Amino acid sequence: MIIKQFEYAPLAHYSYAIISDGKMSIIDPERDPTQYYEYAHENDADIVAVMETHPHADFVSSHLQIHEETGATIYNSEKLGASYPFTAFDEGVTLNLGNVTLSAINTPGHSPDSITIIAKDDNQMALFTGDTLFIGDVGRPDLREKSGNMKAKREELAEMMYHTIRNKFKGIPDEAIVYPAHGAGSLCGKNLSSASSSTLGEERQGNWAFKELTKEEFTSYLLDSQPFIPSYFGFNVDINKMGSKNVRKATASIEFKFNAMENGWLVDTRNESDFKKGHLPGSINIQANSPKDKFETWLGSIIAPEEPFHIVIDNPYDLEAILNRVSKIGYESQLKSVITPDKKHLEQSNGLDLSDFKKNPSNYTIVDIRNQSEINEGTFFGGALTHPLNNLRNTYKDIPRDKPIVVHCAGGYRSAAGSSLLQKLMENAKVLDLGEEVKEFKNV
Repeated sequence: MIIKQFEYAPLAHYSYAIISDGKMSIIDPERDPTQYYEYAHENDADIVAVMETHPHADFVSSHLQIHEETGATIYNSEKLGASYPFTAFDEGVTLNLGNVTLSAINTPGHSPDSITIIAKDDNQMALFTGDTLFIGDVGRPDLREKSGNMKAKREELAEMMYHTIRNKFKGIPDEAIVYPAHGAGSLCGKNLSSASSSTLGEERQGNWAFKELTKEEFTSYLLDSQPFIPSYFGFNVDINKMGSKNVRKATASIEFKFNAMENGWLVDTRNESDFKKGHLPGSINIQANSPKDKFETWLGSIIAPEEPFHIVIDNPYDLEAILNRVSKIGYESQLKSVITPDKKHLEQSNGLDLSDFKKNPSNYTIVDIRNQSEINEGTFFGGALTHPLNNLRNTYKDIPRDKPIVVHCAGGYRSAAGSSLLQKLMENAKVLDLGEEVKEFKNV
């Protein structure tokens, strides 16, 4: 059995390929299936199965496209209530993939329809746990009460997770390898390890969820201080239940304009220094320049599902890359155009006098846009107003305009987005970005 792990770093997402005797199965694929096709080609393997551990919330899966392009059978829990053609894969069902036996156990908790896929041959056993069991954590109760054919409230899902961890992995040997669908940085849990795999024995020893806790203690800890839910999560669940469109066809008709102007929501993906030097009026700066940034997360948090928007890029060569990233969360359907900006109509961002800010912080309204869980752990400025970026469009009206507004996060990426968003929303207000200089401050 050959197991290949694929990583998409901006969403901390892991997907997998299993190959045995020239047959290949893909588990929890991302939106663009090209890399899986390339891997099958390199290994002279036929893609015969594509498997979903649950309908994902943080990315759009390519399971339907893979089915249509390769003929692979889609396998997932019958409880999901999928609209696409699939074969039910729940407890008691087994599938042979070459010399590998694939089976499933129903592991509800993150969602009511979650499964863990077990792959076993004569030499090893692997558990593809989806968003149920992470390295060092378990999946959050994902708050989507209308998922599939089932309804489950937050507390009920947490209790399901308690019973899953207590009962569903019994009898599975410690040496079984655990392969999760997400790692550190994902919003699908709160304390995920940076490790990409583990063993069940290591999780039984080190993962908090396997400790001797009462059901009340377990559910209380699981529900406490979970990360925010981006607005696009429910949208992606619905897409994944229906099956997404072929990504190449979905992005092919999006218009590109060179040196152009647009109105409405303009998402400028350029580096923040270039953005501040000159950008189209009303743009918001969500940077997409690094595999470590969280462009998809913040695009899907600031721009609502089905809300029309335009993308601004620096160079026409960036077009395919940004279309790929937008499609990761299914937002290509609302993307009206991609443009390079008309340099004759650019405006500069307000610059912060850092020296004056250090000497006279009371002369400024300081806005902390970090996540609530970060704010709970401590502040940089005692008098700062807290307006987490994921909810800033709803709360900005509570920010006074009588002083210059200084926006900060923990490192500068989010404050570039937050300050530009406030400048768009708060006409005539003076909005300043503290940026990376925030690292010079702590408990001022």
